[in-house]
Amino acid sequence: MHLLLSGIVGSVAYGLARPGSDVDRIGVFAAPTVAFHGLHPPRESMVTTDPDVTLHEAGKYARLALGGNPTATELMWLPDDCYETRSALGDRLIGIRSAFLSAPRVRDAYLGYAAQQFRKLASRSGGTFSADTRLRTAKHARHLARLVHQGRLLYATGVLEIRLADPERFRAFGERVAGGELAEARDLLAEAERDFDTTRTPLPQRPDEATVERWLLDVRAAHLPPAGACPG
Repeated sequence: MHLLLSGIVGSVAYGLARPGSDVDRIGVFAAPTVAFHGLHPPRESMVTTDPDVTLHEAGKYARLALGGNPTATELMWLPDDCYETRSALGDRLIGIRSAFLSAPRVRDAYLGYAAQQFRKLASRSGGTFSADTRLRTAKHARHLARLVHQGRLLYATGVLEIRLADPERFRAFGERVAGGELAEARDLLAEAERDFDTTRTPLPQRPDEATVERWLLDVRAAHLPPAGACPG
């Protein structure tokens, strides 16, 4: 396994971390090319929880990012100080990050993940919250607001903002929703849906798969055994 690109994502990257917050990492690796021709293809993902690390093989990562997956996408847009591994092929991946974007997939992915957070909030409404439940509720609300903000900005400008300019606004929103203002979360989600429907976007209708394919083929070529070597 050869790590191509990795970095710190989540609350640390967004500027929302507090003392004791988890540090989440995501990365892209390349498996040996010949491994794809055997009886048992290489694992496409490796996930650990202590520490919190998710690594995707280059092919799977490309498919996730082409589909608009927010967590996969943000790896290519991190602030420089959040990167921990940057290979030449990783830098090329950052350089083609806009090729993964398309208007329908950005809209569907960010609204879809935000709606998922709202369903978690709604399932907890109407009861008495323990301190731990209130913390989780505030976290889901922050995620909802952050996804809506990032998705709208990406859709309108073609640029993904990772480090939030005003993190306190998102923290305050989370506390209000955790305090019982579920309607505010519902209104924010509805407003985002209207914005996506009316905003003119510079994003294309389809991602530039040809550019992504060239990158992936170069990854495969770079991880062939040396000429004349006997693999395995």
